[in-house]
Amino acid sequence: MTTVTLHKLEKSFGARTLFEDVDLTLSAGKRYGLVGANGSGKTTLMRMLSGDETPSDGTITIPKAARLGVLRQDRFLAEDRLVIDLAMDGDEEVIGLVREQERLVAEDRGGEAAELEERIRLADGYTLEARAGQILEGLGIPNEPQRRPLRTLSGGFKLRVLLAQVLLGRPDVLLLDEPTNHLDILSIRWLEKFLATYDGCAVIVSHDRRFLDNVATHTLDVDFETVLEYVGNYTSFEAQKQLMLGQKEAENARLEEIIAEKKAFVERFRAKASKARQAQSRMKQLEKIEVIEIKPTSRRAPRLKLEQTRPSGRDVLTAKHLDKSYGENVVLKDVELTVRRGEKIAIIGANGLGKSTLVRILAEKLEPTRGEVTWGHEVKVGYFPQDHKELFPDPNRKVLDYLWDLCPLEGTSFVRGQLGRALFSGADVDKSIAQLSGGEAARLLFARLSVEKPNVLLLDEPTNHLDFESTEALAEALQTFEGTVILVSHNRWLVSELATRIVEVKPDGVVDFPGSYQDYLARSGDDHLDAEVVLKKAKEEKASTDKKTDGGWEERKKKQNRLKSLENRLQKVNREVETTEARLKEIKEGWGVDGFYERTSAADVEKLHAEEKTLGASADELVAEWEKLELEIAELRSALSEPG
Repeated sequence: MTTVTLHKLEKSFGARTLFEDVDLTLSAGKRYGLVGANGSGKTTLMRMLSGDETPSDGTITIPKAARLGVLRQDRFLAEDRLVIDLAMDGDEEVIGLVREQERLVAEDRGGEAAELEERIRLADGYTLEARAGQILEGLGIPNEPQRRPLRTLSGGFKLRVLLAQVLLGRPDVLLLDEPTNHLDILSIRWLEKFLATYDGCAVIVSHDRRFLDNVATHTLDVDFETVLEYVGNYTSFEAQKQLMLGQKEAENARLEEIIAEKKAFVERFRAKASKARQAQSRMKQLEKIEVIEIKPTSRRAPRLKLEQTRPSGRDVLTAKHLDKSYGENVVLKDVELTVRRGEKIAIIGANGLGKSTLVRILAEKLEPTRGEVTWGHEVKVGYFPQDHKELFPDPNRKVLDYLWDLCPLEGTSFVRGQLGRALFSGADVDKSIAQLSGGEAARLLFARLSVEKPNVLLLDEPTNHLDFESTEALAEALQTFEGTVILVSHNRWLVSELATRIVEVKPDGVVDFPGSYQDYLARSGDDHLDAEVVLKKAKEEKASTDKKTDGGWEERKKKQNRLKSLENRLQKVNREVETTEARLKEIKEGWGVDGFYERTSAADVEKLHAEEKTLGASADELVAEWEKLELEIAELRSALSEPG
């Protein structure tokens, strides 16, 4: 069984110490949730465990034969390779044996190649493709797209392929940094079950409180310039840490009282001959009393303040008959929404039903296929996109300059003050946007909203990259914000804390409920933010369907016809994707051909730019439609494969 040992581990950057004197033994069969404030050193510790970074002092010992599985979200994969092949690459042992066997066969060394058969069998090599398919399906990539090139997947699904690679490698030590990013609720639940049966040593960084509660058997807390281990999940750790700090503070308070009392006695009686011996005794006692040093915590919460320049009119927003389609793929159908000043609306629902699409339409970042959006009198909208890059056109822009561009008439002290509230201080303000972590980028966008002072906030998954302290600070800022909030979130805690109205997007339309999330649950009994409830409901619906016998043949025939229609459309979409991407590639390669601009008129260059932009948008829409088609096809195939 693999054990990872950290001895006297230290990491410093200049005068700043992240942690020191860390002594830990991480054992197989245990899952360690690694927690701490943004910037406290979690990612640095993960990089040291993976060998990507060296400690300032101390050692990390991992057995040489141990297989290490590391989720690196900045890793790139070959876009033209099949998804299933890329996933199978994760089992390096099997892939290495197979490639060696192929080499021997090519060199006409059949005898040696045959000797590898047993080694491949013992390494489960002949189940590799099946294992890869199961993991990909668990992560939400069904069989059909597994046989497609990686380039046909969206960015979020490409990260799932990376995760599949890591899990397939059967690592002895598993290092996962934010593995639930871009996973939907059912995929997260699958990952939880996978990890529950994992018998190696896992270290997991996550800002998803529920995920850590369901997965972690132990918690590693990066704080007070060290790393401490607690037994139990995140909720248990929080209680233990508060108790420990309370005990330390109480003990220090008691010792301070004793010290003050003895000092007072010494000062009062040191000159009296009759009390001199007692005073001397107390002096010796004082020398032995040691107050426990409590180092400052690295936990820092931003001081977010969201204000409006002036209130909007009473009627904030009217959306009528909104449709959004990508070809035959209908994402939104006949959505109507009226918003009044001061409402705090949470838009919830399962993944892939158009929540972000709706917000982007409201933010006027996307045109509806049909319908119109009308904003009311004096409305000023502040937008927080799920993809932060939407508001960062120049990744090389410095943090200070980015915010100053939004308020050029203000002085440096004002801009630095706003950044300070978002936890950017000192050299942090000179970072380029490209250097920011996801949490830092999110906090910079909150600083932007503080400067812009809108009276309506459109927020699409604002807590995705935030630590627990920042999430709580955001909740407090939104609660005190006097304007209107329209929020898309999978964070049940935030929705529960904030929402005064729930809009749930469902496959058959939108449910608009005037009340809190708790009231909505009590009324509907449905909870798309809870994996257990989603799974339970899916099972109940399947059981109910199985019980229905009347019209069963007709219903099955309808599904078969629908499946055939979808498969035909999918083939057409794939051809359109290939044609579109081929033309895009042709245009892009043309820009770099010698003498291109000399031979091409300005008008033709402009036409090519316009065509490139149109094709890019078309490609995005086609890929979105492809994903939707794949999902429905997988669901129909599953339904048709059930008995009865």
